[in-house]
Amino acid sequence: MIILENEHISATFSRKGAELQSLKSKKTDIDYLWNGDHKYWGKFSPILFPIVGGLKQNTYIFEDQEYTLPRHGFARDHEFDLRQISDEELLFTLLPTEEILKIYPFQFKLCLRYLISGNGISCSYEVANIGQKDLLFSIGGHPAFAVPNENQLGYEDYFLEFNNDTALTYHKISKDLIADETETIILENKILPLRHELFYADALVFKQLMSNHISIRNTQTAHGLDFHFDDFPFFGIWAAKDANFVCLEPWCGIADGVNHNQHLKDKEGINILAPGQIFKRHWQATCF
Repeated sequence: MIILENEHISATFSRKGAELQSLKSKKTDIDYLWNGDHKYWGKFSPILFPIVGGLKQNTYIFEDQEYTLPRHGFARDHEFDLRQISDEELLFTLLPTEEILKIYPFQFKLCLRYLISGNGISCSYEVANIGQKDLLFSIGGHPAFAVPNENQLGYEDYFLEFNNDTALTYHKISKDLIADETETIILENKILPLRHELFYADALVFKQLMSNHISIRNTQTAHGLDFHFDDFPFFGIWAAKDANFVCLEPWCGIADGVNHNQHLKDKEGINILAPGQIFKRHWQATCF
């Protein structure tokens, strides 16, 4: 087990997928991350790379060749190299293997950098183009936070509080693809009460979220979590059916639309990185 800790929090990680697997407050003894129960969803905080969501027929076309990728890409299923920078910082790195190049013909260097400070943790994504041609990719986070995370509370005691949204317009999902149809939820005081039924039809997918800060709070205690993110044009909120967690997912990329032509260069939200360039984004979670 890989551990980072300070006087306030401890966090554990796996080299597989460079995945954060727990985030525990030493003061309250609360683990704010989902426990990975396979009955519902056996992951904790996977990295989504080089695609976010699903491809139409699990296939994309690049330079007249067809390639197959699973939903959310391959990075979450690969072992990363690990270097511990300090007692409070880890750097995970993934480079393309021969196996990867067969399904994704790009030279890249993917780094996940975790840093704990005070009561919080930051996760930074760094994508470098180490090849001689443009790198086409998407990337996103998928952290799952425990709801409830205190024994005496239930799922519906919790709510999400947005810093800039008074209404949420989300795209529906059809067979893992983004449909044109939308629905809008009107928020009272920028608050979305949590209930399992919200996610029975899959994730809520946003293309125009105004907020860059979402808090997970409850109506019974003062404990919760602040989630901050910048420069992610897409966002997802999801939970497996009747599972006791909620995923807050900042994305630079999105699943294929139902009418997409499957060409990678035409994919909505695709990022194009020139040789030698580096792409960076980060999110942070603070426990209270």
